Amino acid sequence: MTNLTDADLESIRQAVASAEGVTSGEIVPFVAARSSDYRLARWKGAALMGLVAMAAFLGFAEWNSAWSVSWTQEPWALAGTVLAAMILGWLLATFVPSVLRLLAGERALAGAVHHRALRAFVDEEVFDTRDRTGILLFVSLMERRIEVMGDAGINARVSAEDWVDVIQVVRQGILDGRLAQGLVAGIGKCGELLRVKGVEILPDDENELPDGLRVDRG
Repeated sequence: MTNLTDADLESIRQAVASAEGVTSGEIVPFVAARSSDYRLARWKGAALMGLVAMAAFLGFAEWNSAWSVSWTQEPWALAGTVLAAMILGWLLATFVPSVLRLLAGERALAGAVHHRALRAFVDEEVFDTRDRTGILLFVSLMERRIEVMGDAGINARVSAEDWVDVIQVVRQGILDGRLAQGLVAGIGKCGELLRVKGVEILPDDENELPDGLRVDRG
């Protein structure tokens, strides 16, 4: 799913440790293969392909009626053509990410990623820090979307707009096929942003959350 090597995972772990060396923030990187199965979008693909096939079949049958192409008059021919097209539409939506993204639509993609990120925030106990300084850096690969969620202690100092550069760096890494490098760069920017915003490391700071990458292969 991620094609990350042990060296990649170690570089991400080190990036988290380095970023947390200048801030009291606890950065939790999380990568998911996808945030939903988008079943409705798959059915949409099947229905659209079925309708296109039906229209094409009926048009072909009408155009060839003068030639007496007998098989186009058989009920099984229309049913079989439509069924085959629906199966093809379902498969395309299942195995071709660009098709699935198109059928699902931006609103559904954004909603699914947000809800999956919320679940990851809870599952990984990002909230469980002394000063509520946990940060989830959530990446959903199929959707090519990234969300950064901060706990109360982070949100008091860092606004949603402040994370734009972090998100852009990680997204570019995904688009370039360099996920690990994108994450490392994004984590570095995250640490620097927290330092600039005053989320400084404290004398009694402890590493409260594991530094390694969390992966959901879906």
